[in-house]
Amino acid sequence: MAAEIVNPRSDSEVTGAAGSTEEAGAAAPEEPFDPVFALHRGGKMAVTATVPLRDKDDLSLAYTPGVAKVCSAIAERPELVDDYTWKSGVVAVVTDGTAVLGLGDIGPEASLPVMEGKAILFKQFGGVDAVPIALATKDTDEIIETIVRMAPSFGGINLEDISAPRCFEIERGLQERLDIPVFHDDQHGTAVVTLAALRNAAKLTGRELGELRAVISGAGAAGVAIAKFLLAAGIGDVAVADRKGVVSRDREDLTPVKRELAELTNKAGLGGSLESALAGADVFIGVSGGTVPEAAVASMAPGSFVFAMANPNPEVHPDIAHKYAAVVATGRSDFPNQINNVLAFPGIFAGALQVRAPRITESMKIAAANALADVVGDALAADYVIPSPFDERVAPAVAAAVAAAARAETPPAAG
Repeated sequence: MAAEIVNPRSDSEVTGAAGSTEEAGAAAPEEPFDPVFALHRGGKMAVTATVPLRDKDDLSLAYTPGVAKVCSAIAERPELVDDYTWKSGVVAVVTDGTAVLGLGDIGPEASLPVMEGKAILFKQFGGVDAVPIALATKDTDEIIETIVRMAPSFGGINLEDISAPRCFEIERGLQERLDIPVFHDDQHGTAVVTLAALRNAAKLTGRELGELRAVISGAGAAGVAIAKFLLAAGIGDVAVADRKGVVSRDREDLTPVKRELAELTNKAGLGGSLESALAGADVFIGVSGGTVPEAAVASMAPGSFVFAMANPNPEVHPDIAHKYAAVVATGRSDFPNQINNVLAFPGIFAGALQVRAPRITESMKIAAANALADVVGDALAADYVIPSPFDERVAPAVAAAVAAAARAETPPAAG
């Protein structure tokens, strides 16, 4: 079976007769015809067979009695499940609905349109089948236990839209208990694409990562992951700011996650506000929302980079950022240099599943970022430091790099 990108609606449903959403019990769109509601009616995906079922001979092979042979073989040699089921090529996209897009805690049912969307992105951009799963619990231990119990059906787990700091504990707990890749895309997908864009921005301006000082606005899942990932990649220094200012060792109000972050970041020992930290900084990375004053952007170092990724309203509007920055990126598709997770997660999972890696490591993520940056090649320019999600070279390049990195980490067989 494969998750196919289809919509099982009739043509009349697609054309969107007025009042159809009211009849279905949903809130009616404001206009008689809303293409968003029309597209989502009936869902965005379905399941289709990959083998024929034309007659009794096909049925006897695909189901009983033939399937019993395969079941018995797997019972004797459990590793055969990867060869004779879809397990090794399918990912569970799991959420509890607590941090959905910019909507916050809207619950598992309301999260499903996003999870379906994530699943079809996996298929469209990475050739990876994915199943959306929304859990009716916010309890960390219950989420971990539920995913562990359903893990035999999947080759990987993509955690999605789970609020911080619980997302860190859930990911860590699953990685300790499972032998398949577990990846929280809000953290690591964002970090991979950010690093790729930053590498190319530095290359464009003749600098190395080690020469740069970055300031990150936002100490949630994405901000923490980006900071740690940039440090692993060799950036000179990075400071992270939350609502109360720069995360530093002398603050007494830090959560355990932020306390760990304070030990790893901010070599310069900065304190105070985000705005004060931006003075002389080379890089601004926004994953928090809000607005950064123009004066603070103007105080950054010459040739700076502004990656204002909040949606739909960037922390720094590109028109303002371009007055002072050499490279500007956002999270929006209507401006150049979109930092979009879809550039990373389909290829990362495709590569990991290809070699049946038990986890996605730092070196695999760095390989993904480097491959993504390399796709830009000689076309590198201030308005093109990161490729488009629709560039067909992206997912294969990322997948190949991740698979190669995974193989390099695998110790040679004994004997």
